[in-house]
Amino acid sequence: MHCAIIGLGEAGSRYATALVGAGHTVTAFDPRDVPAPDGVALAASEAEAVSHADIVLVLTSAAVARKIAETCAPHLKAGAIYADLTSSAPAEMEALATEVEQTGAHFADVAILGPVTVAGAATPLMISGSGAQTAADILGGLGAPVDTLEAPAGAAMAHKLLRSVFMKGLASLIVEAVSAGDAAGAREWIRNEIAKQLAGDGQAVIDRFLTGTRLHAERRGFEMESARDYLSSMGVAAEMTSGTVASLKRLAQETASGTPTPRSSDNESNLASSSAKA
Repeated sequence: MHCAIIGLGEAGSRYATALVGAGHTVTAFDPRDVPAPDGVALAASEAEAVSHADIVLVLTSAAVARKIAETCAPHLKAGAIYADLTSSAPAEMEALATEVEQTGAHFADVAILGPVTVAGAATPLMISGSGAQTAADILGGLGAPVDTLEAPAGAAMAHKLLRSVFMKGLASLIVEAVSAGDAAGAREWIRNEIAKQLAGDGQAVIDRFLTGTRLHAERRGFEMESARDYLSSMGVAAEMTSGTVASLKRLAQETASGTPTPRSSDNESNLASSSAKA
């Protein structure tokens, strides 16, 4: 199969190499003067790269995703798959799909669910859109676990952003906690405490946090104010701790006023609805 790669950065070069290794013909374009991986032909423009491609993989920053789609769309073959692997917002993915599909090509919203620098082209993926199944077949052939959604473009990215709330938030929280541990001379102790909390039955931990956080929000809010002040006294930036203080105060106020907590089924229905609309 003839594959085109737009963007030969850390991710693009890895996918290009994997596609060549799987026996595909690969043409790539990058506006920078970068070397092509072995077996990859460099094109002089986006149009040249995609004009004969059966599938196009866009691996640039989200900031230029729309410009690239507008540039590539007129040159796509009818029936080709245009797979956007950027981190564009769900609504933007939907708009890009409209741009691409009016040419007779198909669009795949591909959410990368992990660091490509670690697992390469075998990084887990979630895909939605009219070209999802074909894109899943090709990318799955590179060793990636693929979750294919029967939903429009934007649904995969919507799920990824939900995951990012936890993953990126957790990463920032750990950075803050370990920085505080460094300042207090307790780096190894706090690392061990974090590790213990991350181990074990994940679902049980989630249930405990969902129940206990709201139930004890007022008391925990006061405790976190003390934690925030302690970090500040050591000169440690405390954005995550300060955010927790604000969150706990809000939860305490909601509990005191009798504001209902959304049921799990409500949350799941909202996600399904937003995915269908994305």
